[in-house]
Amino acid sequence: MRSLIGQIIKAQAQGFDEPVTAYLCGVSIKARAGIGVVFGHKRKDQYGRFGDGHLIRTSDVVKVEREGRFWVMTTENSRYVLATFQRGNGRASLRDYLRLTKGQPHPSPRSLQ
Repeated sequence: MRSLIGQIIKAQAQGFDEPVTAYLCGVSIKARAGIGVVFGHKRKDQYGRFGDGHLIRTSDVVKVEREGRFWVMTTENSRYVLATFQRGNGRASLRDYLRLTKGQPHPSPRSLQ
């Protein structure tokens, strides 16, 4: 837990090109969405939505790019700093996403047939 908090503090101290919505830990990318534990979400509310320590699934990932020491994931509505990856397959899911998209967005269809 201590190293997790340390990574979040390092990420917050770094500063980023555009505003950050939240910091994610234990991240993997599945079915075009990021999955991770959220901290410091700008839209956290009194009902506990987006509360620190909650597992979230993001909207479709539009792009993932390196900014300084951290990866930043941009979705349809937000920007997340990836503080840590899920053990075992988190970094592999990032590599797969980058390989499959080749930097081009590929959103999910609005409806399924």
